[in-house]
Amino acid sequence: MKKLKIAVQKSGRLSEKSIRLLNDCNIKLTNGNRKLISISSNFPIEVLFLRDDDIPQYVNDGVVDIGIVGENEYLEKNYSLSIYERLGFAKCRLSLAIPKSEEYKSLDYFRNKKIATSYPFILRSFLSLNKVNAEIHEISGSVEISPSIGLADGIFDIVSSGSTLISNGLKEVEKVVDSEAIIIGRENLPKEKASILNQLLFRIRSLQEAKSNKYILLNAPEESLKEIKEIIPGMKSPTILPLAEKGWFSLHSVVNEEAFWEIIGQLKNAGAQGILVIPIEKMII
Repeated sequence: MKKLKIAVQKSGRLSEKSIRLLNDCNIKLTNGNRKLISISSNFPIEVLFLRDDDIPQYVNDGVVDIGIVGENEYLEKNYSLSIYERLGFAKCRLSLAIPKSEEYKSLDYFRNKKIATSYPFILRSFLSLNKVNAEIHEISGSVEISPSIGLADGIFDIVSSGSTLISNGLKEVEKVVDSEAIIIGRENLPKEKASILNQLLFRIRSLQEAKSNKYILLNAPEESLKEIKEIIPGMKSPTILPLAEKGWFSLHSVVNEEAFWEIIGQLKNAGAQGILVIPIEKMII
């Protein structure tokens, strides 16, 4: 049987979470990330551990079938590849930053200025779209020190918490694009490999659905059931079971994480009692 080849970052912010994702999908890897290639013992995939910025090219050249990569690298390389799934981790943004002592009012600040970056394609596209003419200095690392050593007037780089900017006397002034971990691949994979990819995506989506929802159990008097059912309809409708005490029922349902606290308050106001909230390990829609 053919194996689906997947590229994962060898080390760095994406590596550990990518491996954890595969483990959570019950995919067992034989060699961890200490070698270039790891073969799953219970799922038809091979994992190649590569530099994050090399992954889009390996996918584009057909060396691997899919890759887990930061969206920033996908955008920068600009290959004709598809995004199969957004994974929701390793979130950051690509932003413009300048020395904190500088006054900033608009993008006009960067006209005829020098900007240091490791992402020249994204930056050039953004500046062109906004009709700002600036000089781009492409460097491979330590972008944040460029203004302090006189190499550039500002930088364009990844920002997560912003602490690196602060420690280098910089401030973020323009967010250009958000980024997160994504699965990328070529279109029109061979039928057998496309089938394996669909199985993998099914497992990943089941995990993502579980993480974004909570399972709740509560007790409620009969007169409150109609109102509570409108608050928590569940995937189809809530499960309702009679309790030993006459006129009381137990309701089981699923609540979206984003609306969780608001809904809990509504349930209490509607007469719900003994509310239990339980994490969901996997959720099949």
